[in-house]
Amino acid sequence: MSIIRNQYPILEYDTASEEILKPNLNMEKIQLPEKCVYAFLGGTVDAYAKAHDAICVSILHTITKDYPVYVVDYNGSRTVLCQAPLGAPAAAQSMDSLIACGVRKIVSAGSCGALQDLPENAFLVPVKALRDEGTSYHYLQPSRFVEPDAGAIQAITEVLERKKVPWSECITWTTDGFFRETEDMASYRKEEGCSVVEMECAALAACAIKRGAQFGQLLFTADTLADPQAYDARDWGAASSGTVLPLLFEIADRL
Repeated sequence: MSIIRNQYPILEYDTASEEILKPNLNMEKIQLPEKCVYAFLGGTVDAYAKAHDAICVSILHTITKDYPVYVVDYNGSRTVLCQAPLGAPAAAQSMDSLIACGVRKIVSAGSCGALQDLPENAFLVPVKALRDEGTSYHYLQPSRFVEPDAGAIQAITEVLERKKVPWSECITWTTDGFFRETEDMASYRKEEGCSVVEMECAALAACAIKRGAQFGQLLFTADTLADPQAYDARDWGAASSGTVLPLLFEIADRL
């Protein structure tokens, strides 16, 4: 058997045997362009698709919701646009399906919680993600951190610089436990260098590495957990939701 065994199931890993369910399940005949904007931006994705005459070429079906897969003509090339579902398992499952159908260069964006004293709607580029979720351990062997693709990070930062958008590098804490971000755990993560927290980056980076794809993410700050005694949801980064998609298409165009 190709199983690396461990006392704790989350740390066990299959190094070689074939998957039973293929990532292109229900999308076997679809061939997608290699560049993809995969965005945690809710209805903004559908609104952008409508405004730019995007073509819906397929549907990612899930038990709770269907996610249209659009193709947008951007700067003379075809780019996939798809809404990313919340949470590491769903987000990685959908991205894995996109990769299985031809996507190879992926840029994502979404909100994050600030662990340090950061203003709302600050743009950050994760260079490492702490793997405090379960999904990444099914794509890569155990490690404390995973890194998004260096080339994707470079494309993100080059576009931000050219557009004169202020940004900072960050280490992000990826967690499954939205309501288990305790005071002591948040302090512990900050000691490790994490300045923000979100729910998908580590899993998406691991999925991309496993499948031989490029992945990079742009985050914008929403709520703040910097002071555990004075949690502030602020406006959940709403001001960035309508402005970040054009940046993502420019970034994808450089990949």
